[in-house]
Amino acid sequence: MSAQDTTDLPASVAELVEDFHAVPQQDRLQLLLEFSRQLPALPERYGEHPEALEQVVECQSPLFLTVEWEDQAATGEDSTPVRLFFSAPMEAPTTRGFASILHEGLDGLTASQIAELPADLTERFALTQLVSPLRMRGMSAMLERIRRQVAQLPRTTD
Repeated sequence: MSAQDTTDLPASVAELVEDFHAVPQQDRLQLLLEFSRQLPALPERYGEHPEALEQVVECQSPLFLTVEWEDQAATGEDSTPVRLFFSAPMEAPTTRGFASILHEGLDGLTASQIAELPADLTERFALTQLVSPLRMRGMSAMLERIRRQVAQLPRTTD
């Protein structure tokens, strides 16, 4: 399977992968920087309680994230949409860009869709030639934290 094959991805993620492949390699960093400016702000409830977010220590810049069911009254079934929240400083555009890509692609997916994402997802954005392996490891770590947190979200047993 090639890095740009998107048949195994949810539509929102496939579109992002295709967007990165549609621009010349020398313009992909600019696209990443554009994403860094689009990362949504944390809801007030998390801004007042930063301890509710988990730090992704593999990132070179401070990045924190958390996930929750879209509807807090939801049963927490694998078909329930999940919401993602990130906090990263403006002075860390690469980290913010990675977080924004993951937010745009994964926010609103179901728990089962997130669990089924391929292990090589972060490599499919065609950024490995443009950013350091250490930074790419940070993006992969973000994805793994998201998967783990989604798997640990409370589910009702009724």
